[in-house]
Amino acid sequence: MGMTFAEKVLARKAGLESVVPGQIVTVRPDKLLTHDNTADIASKFREIGVTRVADPAMHVIVLDHVTPAANETYAASHKATRAFVAEQGITAFYDIGEGICHQVLPEKGHAWPGAVIVGSDSHTPTAGAFGAFAAGIGRTEAAAVMATGAIWLRVPETLRIVLHGALPPRVSAKDVILKLIGNLGADGADYCSVEFAGEAIRAMSVAGRMVLCNMAAEMGAKNAVVAPDETTWAWLEGRGGERERGRGGEGVRADADAVYARLIEYDVSTLAPQVAQPHTVDNVAPVDEVTGVKIDQALIGTCTNGRLEDLEAAAEILRGKHIAPGVRLLVLPASRSILLEAIARGVIAALVAAGATLLNPGCGPCLGAHEGCMAPGEVTISTANRNFKGRMGSKAAFTYLGSPATVAASALRGVITDPREV
Repeated sequence: MGMTFAEKVLARKAGLESVVPGQIVTVRPDKLLTHDNTADIASKFREIGVTRVADPAMHVIVLDHVTPAANETYAASHKATRAFVAEQGITAFYDIGEGICHQVLPEKGHAWPGAVIVGSDSHTPTAGAFGAFAAGIGRTEAAAVMATGAIWLRVPETLRIVLHGALPPRVSAKDVILKLIGNLGADGADYCSVEFAGEAIRAMSVAGRMVLCNMAAEMGAKNAVVAPDETTWAWLEGRGGERERGRGGEGVRADADAVYARLIEYDVSTLAPQVAQPHTVDNVAPVDEVTGVKIDQALIGTCTNGRLEDLEAAAEILRGKHIAPGVRLLVLPASRSILLEAIARGVIAALVAAGATLLNPGCGPCLGAHEGCMAPGEVTISTANRNFKGRMGSKAAFTYLGSPATVAASALRGVITDPREV
């Protein structure tokens, strides 16, 4: 009997011929990703009673959540992380301004097909867009990985989602994943591995694939993956991907006779732009059911939609125009390299001229701790991945989620707007 992607990669890393869903395996991850919570994890690591990390080369540390530091508490945490990095000889450290960890990780060559990556952030599955097994873990688990270089994992069941057809104009990967989450529910893939496949996936950019894998976490997935192809290798070339090819071969792929817990097929050809309504990500409706809702703020960016094509989609709508009076439009690229390229292409100039406020690469307002927090009663439409109460500040505020095109169109008119109408 064949194995799914998750079964095959975990069996290989555990030194076993095969595994089955529910089996517990111990593996040595290729990478451990941490961010602003590294100081707290390092404290837990020291409580274990060891003084040196098991493998400095395993670590990728990015300061991204509250950067630059918003207050003394965050500044002290950043200082402690820098000291820990120096003490432990960790070289893959990216200080403030470099970008969001889920973007920086692959940009710097730390994600590749067949790799096993664990991270102390729930959106670590983003790296599955590169054919990696990437899963979020808790801070205590991360401390244990620091100390031992290993972790036990339960082999997940697998959902295979096959996407057919071609996306219509101004409909993107964000609309696809919102539709899927709306259909499956916030627990529809609970502790499952999700394999994305089909002609719609093959036609998608790496950025679009990252959106799908990133937000698979919002339906409970342990990890999500897109099998590597020429699009994958072209993106990785020059970033460490070619160098790492020897570790994972052409990448680990599911067997043709693999057994899945569920097979879902969906044709994206007639998909309309989607919007997640407050206060859950699975409260999804077509944009025409929520058009006209007045907004105070719009956010384009984050680890979900802060890549160049996202900024370009917004600039296409806003170039030569100006956002509506009373609307705040925040733009934060996912990394320094994306910011530089967007500047070179005139994308940033177009957005700023349209009234946008440019934020430094990082997580910014997404988690409600820094930049762009909302006041009671305010409404934001955002390209981020979560819209829980209090996620962006006040628990009495309201957050809608949409694609960059939908957010840009809404900022232009001051109400939630179908981007196909602009």
